[in-house]
Amino acid sequence: MMYDMQYIQQIIAGIDGSEAQFTGYVADNSPEMEPDRVRPAILILPGGGYTMTSDREAEPVALQFLAKGFAVFVLRYSVRASHYPVALIEAAEAMRLIRANASEWHVNQTQVAVLGFSAGGHLAANLATSAGDEDIREHGLDPDEARPNALMLAYPVITTGQFAHRGSFQYLLGSQAHNQAMLDKLSIEKHIDAKTPPVFVWHTMTDAGVPVENTLMLVQACRAAGVSVEAHLFPEGRHGLSLGNEETASHGNRESIVECVQCWPELAEAWLRRLF
Repeated sequence: MMYDMQYIQQIIAGIDGSEAQFTGYVADNSPEMEPDRVRPAILILPGGGYTMTSDREAEPVALQFLAKGFAVFVLRYSVRASHYPVALIEAAEAMRLIRANASEWHVNQTQVAVLGFSAGGHLAANLATSAGDEDIREHGLDPDEARPNALMLAYPVITTGQFAHRGSFQYLLGSQAHNQAMLDKLSIEKHIDAKTPPVFVWHTMTDAGVPVENTLMLVQACRAAGVSVEAHLFPEGRHGLSLGNEETASHGNRESIVECVQCWPELAEAWLRRLF
């Protein structure tokens, strides 16, 4: 049997008629190298302010973690014209798919992390906390079965309050963007509880797009709820750095290459290995 890769592509139908693209990168097993091996998995949710899903935070990141021995999946969830809870239901269905196909895809279904960037971090945190449980359940999925075993966040959108990234919530909520009950429901720091899995998060102190206070509020909420959290604050760097290297530099912009943040995949891997 040849040691090979599975490249998986599926469409997840959105509850509003939209379509989300689900892509998987999975290493097949070899009879020479632990033929029954199962791997931890990571579901990546790229950012983009709920207007798009960034290429820079998708495949380049997936390939980094694939090389580290993880099964990796990317969800291009529905955005812009699709409003809450469309993307959340798609993310829950992506988690269901990963666990339902665990045997075929050589995944340990009790070791599935979600990794979200920016607005994708908000979606990841929404999935991981209990804030969206009612909506997930209403659309025929079990929120506990959809919940990841670990939550990984890069410069995440967290709060709808003073330090909110307003554009994200404008596109996420549409006509409900000024509905205070909805804003409270989607302000992640208000929904960290015992169901929230362990958290890994990183941010830069000079992020002018999504203020670092989003991560600080998340850390404080985790501490108050007794949720394990590892946080890394880097001294410099603009918003949306992805890997912070030449490969993911935005349009070749040298400001997107920031050496001090380039260690975050190794920090995240070490954290996951300790956890799993």
